[in-house]
Amino acid sequence: MSKQKMLQFVSVAKEMPEKREAEARAHDFNEIYAEYADTKAAEQAARCSQCGVPYCQAHCPLHNNIPDWLRLTAEGRLQEAYEMSQYTNTFPEICGRICPQDRLCEGNCVIEQSGHGTVTIGSVEKYITDTAWDEGWVQPIKPAEERPESVGIIGAGPGGLAAADRLRRAGIQVTVYDRHDRAGGLLTYGIPGFKLEKDVVMRRVAQLEEGGVEFVLNCNVGSDISFDAIRGKHDAVLIATGVYKARDLNGPGAGAAGIVAALDYLTASNRVSFGDDVPEYDSGELNANGKRVVVIGGGDTAMDCVRTAIRQGAESVKLLYRRDRANMPGSQREVQNAEEEGVEFVWLSAPQGFAGDPVEAVMVQKMRLGPPDATGRQTPEVIEGADYAEPADLVIKALGFEPEDLPTLWGEEALEVTRWGTIKAEFGTHATALPGVYAVGDIVRGASLVVWAIRDGREAADSILTYLAQPASVAAE
Repeated sequence: MSKQKMLQFVSVAKEMPEKREAEARAHDFNEIYAEYADTKAAEQAARCSQCGVPYCQAHCPLHNNIPDWLRLTAEGRLQEAYEMSQYTNTFPEICGRICPQDRLCEGNCVIEQSGHGTVTIGSVEKYITDTAWDEGWVQPIKPAEERPESVGIIGAGPGGLAAADRLRRAGIQVTVYDRHDRAGGLLTYGIPGFKLEKDVVMRRVAQLEEGGVEFVLNCNVGSDISFDAIRGKHDAVLIATGVYKARDLNGPGAGAAGIVAALDYLTASNRVSFGDDVPEYDSGELNANGKRVVVIGGGDTAMDCVRTAIRQGAESVKLLYRRDRANMPGSQREVQNAEEEGVEFVWLSAPQGFAGDPVEAVMVQKMRLGPPDATGRQTPEVIEGADYAEPADLVIKALGFEPEDLPTLWGEEALEVTRWGTIKAEFGTHATALPGVYAVGDIVRGASLVVWAIRDGREAADSILTYLAQPASVAAE
């Protein structure tokens, strides 16, 4: 991009807040920004060294052909780059936005390892897929032939949607059952819109609907419909429910008003962005505006909460984590972004109770890291006499999620689970102990990444296609 064009880009960007109504100027801004994005994507893609051992690809759960589509992007062959990324990834525009690239592909880029800064793989992936949608390169789902077999998928999150896409393209009749009123699972209601725009998710859901996937929403398996009924209706069933049972806090005052679960808080915020009527948000129960907010936890959900609170106009936002920065499970990039936005991280701190009802303060116990445990991770130890009160008007619990007791909820004791409550499924095939029943994503892995759920969904779909091709007598064994 020329210097003159860049100056024009900056000038238009500065004037936009005062002149949003000027359509001509908005058009100029979009045109200039598009040229800037073209240039930056090509520049970043051209930085790829095309190394003989593509560590970026090896550390991607989907094993995306990253060096190849970076090369195509650098050469300006964007449609081919998109088609290559779509070949291995059902939702590249989603992964480009929310994958923790710093822990996966970008973190293992040889240029990053040599100290020259990683190729921004996620941004390029997002760019080429957004361009594909804009240019009409994204192909609708049109099976070569329709097949009579049907598959029921329980859960409309990334794993279930990835499997639905793959099965439907093979001509299978697919029905997706989900407890929510919109498909997408945590993509829709768990991840904030500033990280994953909701129209991006709804666009993929619409593509599946237009391609013949049936969605049965507001449907709780076990109450609205039985698991047996779903099995009886379909030739195969895929369980992709995710894990929604929040880990809770104990200690004095833990039940006080103003102490809320992370998913409730994020769901309310996302519903508001859809234009829904959310009484708990309007009343302030799930709204951080003007409040002193304390988030407890150290994973990606905690990061989503603190950054959402900042955007809602919180007076202050602090995050308590019982380990130090180096041992935090959440993305370091997210931590940096949150700090830049005004979040204060209080390391080596854990709640031991709460004061007031509604809550007025978190009673904080300072910690230190002791010897490593069996996993090699240092164990937090309490520092006696180092406790204090942290003022708070809203406390958000972001301690992670556990699986619901599906065998009991669904009345299917033969559905085997692990000692952690996750469903037992074969590695690679994702088959459970029940004939024709498969399971993928967090309900098998425990709380994990979207990209792993997509991989599981694609693999399970292939296993189901193999299962459906077997003679009935063999499949029943």
